[in-house]
Parts: sequence; C-alpha cells; structure tokens
Amino acid sequence: MIAPTYKRTLVTSALPYANGPVHIGHLAGCYLPSDIFVRYKRSKGEDVMFICGSDEHGVPITIKAKKEGISPQDVVDKYHKMMGDSFKEFGISFDIYSRTSSKTHHETASDFFKVLYDKGVFTEEITEQYYDEEAKQFLADRYITGTCPKCSNPNAYGDQCEQCGSTLNATELIDAKSTLSGSKPVLKETKNWFLPLDKLQPKIQAYLDQHKDWKSNVYGQCKSWLDSGDGLQPRAMTRDLDWGVPVPVKDAEGKVLYVWFDAPIGYISATKELRPADWELYWKDKETRLIHFIGKDNIVFHCIIFPAMLMEHGDFILADNVPANEFLNLEGDKISTSRNWAVWLHEYLIDFKDKQDVLRYTLCSNAPETKDNDFTWKDFQTKNNSELVAILGNFVNRTLVLTHKFYNGSVPHAETFTKEDLLVLEQLASFPDKISSAIEHFKFREALAEMMNLARLGNKYLAETEPWKLIKTDEQRVKTIMNIALQITCNLAIVSEPFLPFTSAKLFTMLNMPTLKWHAAKQTTNMAAGHTINKDELLFAKIEDTEMEAQIQKLAESKKAIASTGSATATGSATATETIEPSKPETSFDDFSKMDIRTGTILEAERVPKTDKLLKLKIDTGIDQRTVVSGIAEYYKPEDIIGQQVSILVNLAPRIIKGIESRGMILMASNSKGELSFINASKTNFNNGSEIK
Repeated sequence: MIAPTYKRTLVTSALPYANGPVHIGHLAGCYLPSDIFVRYKRSKGEDVMFICGSDEHGVPITIKAKKEGISPQDVVDKYHKMMGDSFKEFGISFDIYSRTSSKTHHETASDFFKVLYDKGVFTEEITEQYYDEEAKQFLADRYITGTCPKCSNPNAYGDQCEQCGSTLNATELIDAKSTLSGSKPVLKETKNWFLPLDKLQPKIQAYLDQHKDWKSNVYGQCKSWLDSGDGLQPRAMTRDLDWGVPVPVKDAEGKVLYVWFDAPIGYISATKELRPADWELYWKDKETRLIHFIGKDNIVFHCIIFPAMLMEHGDFILADNVPANEFLNLEGDKISTSRNWAVWLHEYLIDFKDKQDVLRYTLCSNAPETKDNDFTWKDFQTKNNSELVAILGNFVNRTLVLTHKFYNGSVPHAETFTKEDLLVLEQLASFPDKISSAIEHFKFREALAEMMNLARLGNKYLAETEPWKLIKTDEQRVKTIMNIALQITCNLAIVSEPFLPFTSAKLFTMLNMPTLKWHAAKQTTNMAAGHTINKDELLFAKIEDTEMEAQIQKLAESKKAIASTGSATATGSATATETIEPSKPETSFDDFSKMDIRTGTILEAERVPKTDKLLKLKIDTGIDQRTVVSGIAEYYKPEDIIGQQVSILVNLAPRIIKGIESRGMILMASNSKGELSFINASKTNFNNGSEIK
C-alpha cells in the first residue's frame, strides 16, 4: 500500500486538566514527543500546526474548587496560566495554547453536539444514578467513594480503585458515600444522551483496520476493547453537573456535555481561534494529516470515542496516527499528583534555571515509548555529566577553542582530504536521514541517540587526528581537520534543534551563523572558509551531588507527608511536613489597631538594579498611588504580577531602600522554606482602599 501524501500536518497534544501543575510524566507522555516532531517538521519547511490548550471542565476541576473554597473558574484561571507559562519556558512550541472555557470553544462544542442530536445519533436513556439528598445534586463518579469490592481498599472512587487499578461502577462500591456531604447517596432516575458505540462498532473496527501500523500498545489496547466479551457499549455524552458546556437541547437543564465529549473538540475550537479564516483546511481537507500525541490513559478516547463522534458528524477528517507513550514512574514509584509524588515543571525551572535542555534530553533518552519507564535524579545527573557535558559539550568546546587558538576564530580552508576524512564526511552527510527516519516513525529515543552519535563521531575524529599535536609538524593538515570539525559542529546545531532547542540556538550564536534548516544538514560545507566564529562558551555545566541531594530530600519530604497524612497537596510542596513557627509575644489591641491595612492593586513592577530579591512596585491604594520596594523578585516576575490585588500596610513609616523611598509594605505568606506567596485581599475584588479588619 502506497502511503498517501499530504499538503499539511495538524498535530495535537492531549489537553491537560487545569487542576494542577505540569509534571515530568506529562512531558514524557506527549508534550515533549510532539514538540520534537513539530520542530523537525518546521525545520524541513513543511506546513505544520501545533495545537493544545487547557481542559477546563470535568469533575477534577470542581473537586479542586470545593477543596480550596474557590470557584471552578478561579481554579482554571490559575492553572491555565501556570501550565501555559511553564510550557513556554520549557520550549514546548505550541502555535496556540487555548482553553475549553473560552466562548469559541463553548460555541464549537455546542454546535457539534447539536449536529449529532439533529441527525438522531444519540439515544435518550433513563438511568439510575447516585444522588446526594443533602447536597441536592447528582454525583459524578469522583464524588463517590467506598470500599473496593476487589481489593477492599476503603478509599476507592466510583470509577476506579487506585490501589488495585480496577475499573469500577459506582454502584459496585461497598458502603458508598458522597464526598460532598459524607452521607450515603441514593439511586435516582435521570435522563442523559448516549453515543451508541455498540451500533457504531463496525465503523470503528473498519477505521482501526486501516491503521494496523500504529504502535502496538495503541492498536492492541483498541483491539482489546473491541474484542471484549460484550464489545463496545453505549456511553453517556452528558452529565448532571453545573460546570461545563451546557447541553444545547430542550429538557437538559442542569446538564453539561461529558468532558470527554467536549475536550477533544477543544482541538477544533483552538484551531478556529488561531486560524479563523482557513481553519477548515486543517480539519476537513483530505490532504491534511491529523496526528494526536497522547498518553496511554487517553487511547480509548482518541482512537474510539472521538473518531466515532467525527464519523457521525461527517464533515471532519480522522487521525492518521495516534502515537501514545506509556507511563513514566519516578524513583521506582508511580507518579501521583494527589500524593505529591512528582517532579513539577514550574519548580524544576526555578531549581535548574537555564537547564531546560538537560531535562528534555533525559526525558527523551528515557522515554516510555513501548513500556513504562523510570526517572531518577541519579540518571538525570549521569545523562548531563557523562553525555551532554562529556560528549556533546566536550566536542564543541574543543573545536571552538582550537579554532580561536590556531586561526583567531576564522574558519580555515580545507586543503587535501585523506581517505579517513572522506569517510567522516560521508558519515556526516548520512545522519539527517537516519534521524529523520526515526522521527517519522515516532522513535524519538532512537533519533536522539543518532544525534549524539554525530557528536561521538566528532570526538572520535579529533581523538584520532590529534590536531593539538599535529599543529607543530603539519599546519596544512590541521586546517583540513579543523574545517571538518567545524562542519560537524554546524550540522550538530541543525539536527539538535528539535531535541535541544536552547542548545541549538546557543550553538548557532557561537558559530555566528543564522539558524539553518534541515536540508542543510545533508551538506558538508555549511561553514565557509574565512567565516569568523564568536567567542566559545560552555554548552553545559556539570551538575553536582549536592543539587541531586536537595531534590531527593524534597521527595523524601513528600514520602514523609504521605506516611503521616495519607495524602499531600498537588501544588509542588509537601505542606503536611512544614514546620509552623510559634506565635510571637502577645500584643495589645491598641497596638494592633494602629496598623492601617488596605486593599491595593499593583499597577507597575520592575526589578531594582543590582539586586536579586527586590522589586519596585507602584501600587494603587485607593488613597493614592505609591512606591513600595518588596523583596519578592525570587518568586515573581515583574510582568506576572501587574494587576495583582494585595493587602498593604499603608501607615508604615517610609524607608529608603537602594536609594528608593518605600512607603508601605505588602503582606505575604511564607512557608517553612521561606518562599513567599500573595495573600489576596478577598475572593472577590474589593475596591482599592477597602480596610482589612
């Protein structure tokens, strides 16, 4: 069978739930592989679009909101920004990072449902569902807990037992109770709209039969669903909830679209937002190739349910491939947000500033492509010190240092080539095709290994020719050797870009070259004789044992919190283990009443020159607009806190700090590590100047 040719490629990454930060399991599962694939396609000059966004509906959002005593919108606003910022800083190059709470998405999802409804695709069914009489609402599966009938875990959810991994129905739980009120729920009839997957199974089977070349873990899981005793079963596409996209038909008050109906439609609505004029080209033209990058827990939704929805709608193309990775574990244990057993991306970016590519390299080289894999800090350190520093960094450093030493940074002219030189140049030209083939087949570990093999080729060539010795006896020969070493360095800058974009950019700067595209890597003459390179820098720095010990200690604190409380927060810090400072000596009411604390809004923020901790803030206090110098620069970027509402002590005597008069003090919370966080004046926006009593 001849593979079809496409004019364009649409790549999607699974929409992450906006109820917590991004961790390394998410990155290894789908975001890093998809970014590598898209960067490679862009370098080849292909028309490729990269779509993602926050999944902002569903029960996990409402559970988080109730737990924190805030609205679901507050939850999604917080984590949408946190995730978007982290992805961007890590180099995940989405063309758009949208969100399913947007107006465009609500309209798109509603219209999609209405088309299927008007076609008579759905079946209306009256079913019995658990209902909390005290809370006066139907209970989604995650709002029900009880004893697992299979392993006797007393904290199983209504859809799954996390202890034994069994899939459950809420009615199977022993001693079920509502997480909202703690009371025993009752069964009550309710109407919902179902997608009749049983009737659609022949269509789905035919679709999957066209894609037997998919990764074995993907195709195999789909076949197990289709070939199970009862085959596919109807699945409700609506839920009795108050957070989500309202069901756009009559008699559907108090119901929203099932999150796994509306979430994948988020790919479509995000494309509409990005390309309102021609979005249909990417979703309806047969010459577009659609690829979904996901984790293995999303296979059934992207390979069975979403294709069924698209087929029944009739206007859309179907995915040509769904490369799903398995799970990444952490230090031998399953990553768990509820237990705070994770390496959080936003914390990594603080702890390892400017080391994005070290984590990208480690996660790609150890990616769970065919089976679950394990991340350890020891391996992270080894990958950096023994591979990035000792192989890639060492070759580049030696090449650039010698070029400056022998030729004042000017690329020497290659004289005559030996048999060995020609063999190296032949190998150099072969690497792009080897890397391309691996990427096109979604074998990113193999592709990365080939990229490093190119660096190994360079090291081997320098070690065998020893130009630092030969310069004393054969200057002409050394010119050829160094020219070839520089060609290898330039081609490394090209082929490393999909994997290590920050390193690639640094390399091109050091070489004083514009960013070259993929086709140039097949050439062996990209560095012209006489071209002057810039000053060399170290590409990577060695990671010390003390840095690893700090990360391992952080995980140990999480484990201690889990042992003492049974759970931990998913904010990136094990708050259960924090040491609470004792109260200060008593103060009189009269002394306390002298403090005038008001609400205010930060209007402007900038760093105080020659300091690491200080920000100069302009705050609207309602009384006036004043300058306050605050020591929060370690935890907040100036651009991120514009518009932040704060509590401010307005009658504090002025102080001169670094030559700036500071009039007031904003109030912050500090944890046991000394990290600072804003205390919002209110969950609602009070007017500036409101008194806090």
